[in-house]
Amino acid sequence: MSMAASQPAFEASLIVVMGVSGCGKTSVGIDIAARLGFAFVEGDTLHPRGNVEKMSLGIPLTDDDRWPWLDLVGAALRQAHEERSGLVVSCSALKKSYRDRLRHAAGGPVFFVFLEGSRSVLRSRMADRRGHFFPPALLDSQLAALENPTGEELVVTVDIDAPVDRIVDRALNGLGDLGAASAARTRKEAR
Repeated sequence: MSMAASQPAFEASLIVVMGVSGCGKTSVGIDIAARLGFAFVEGDTLHPRGNVEKMSLGIPLTDDDRWPWLDLVGAALRQAHEERSGLVVSCSALKKSYRDRLRHAAGGPVFFVFLEGSRSVLRSRMADRRGHFFPPALLDSQLAALENPTGEELVVTVDIDAPVDRIVDRALNGLGDLGAASAARTRKEAR
């Protein structure tokens, strides 16, 4: 079942597609944005040059490396929120502190789509990529840093062992369910 050209019944306009490298953040994010008529920002393009150089050399980023990058991602979310436009951003957002930083920076509710997969599926996908600066050798460091967001507010978890269109369908269905629940909660609190 495809949700092409239909928008879920909720007011989410800020969506972060997250997970470790190789999970498909860009492909899924582009498709979600296209289906919703939202803009898309590839979070990797916001990395400072030094971060890209470190990762290209197989050196894992530290929190101190990531904070300026996360601030740029947060600024993009805030701008979209202030302009009342929809935005989908791909961003690893590995730790809860990173996601909280994005939530705070955005100025409005941020929905996260967590793309979850086994190490073997991730490794296989990374091996098939061409021209990406992030080497497969860094996958283990990302898996070690990952703080699973399942259970956090406004997070949809989707298994990546499926074709992209099915992953996107599941993400949009989950976002629709979360958004409906969030809207109902907001209406209840307003009474």
